[in-house]
Amino acid sequence: MPAQAQPRRTRTRTARLTRTLAVAGTGVAVLALPLFGATGASAAPAESAPAESAPATATALGYPNNLDGWIRASLSVMAKNGIPGSYNGIHRNIMRESSGNPRAINNWDSNAAKGIPSKGLLQVIDPTFKAYHVPGTSFDIYDPVANITAACNYAAKRYGSIDNVFGAY
Repeated sequence: MPAQAQPRRTRTRTARLTRTLAVAGTGVAVLALPLFGATGASAAPAESAPAESAPATATALGYPNNLDGWIRASLSVMAKNGIPGSYNGIHRNIMRESSGNPRAINNWDSNAAKGIPSKGLLQVIDPTFKAYHVPGTSFDIYDPVANITAACNYAAKRYGSIDNVFGAY
């Protein structure tokens, strides 16, 4: 949701936390601010997306906010959208690509050299994420459920399933 449409209470809490972090030390505030911005700025503008409920996240779908929950939530969204894949296939690829770090970014490969680094749990580049984004998930490439689901959608179209991916894809 755009910043101006957010409830004042949330904005106040965020501002207070930001000020607290700034007082604690500039380094802390600099590291924390992008995380706040990424959350609010990641939603699609209201005029470009149909009105729908909040994006599917692990916690919104009733799963824990950890790797196991992210995979299970993604599998739930995938099942609703006819995207094949298994827990083991997703987990294997996540461990190879990012070691389970949803904020992982590859700044050294050929994609990064072209200015489009791979990001997130399954190391997806922005154009692929946008092309294979699954409706109902966040538009934030670092969102674990959105990243997994888009990557599995891509893998399904290209390889039949994420289960068939055993190397960089």
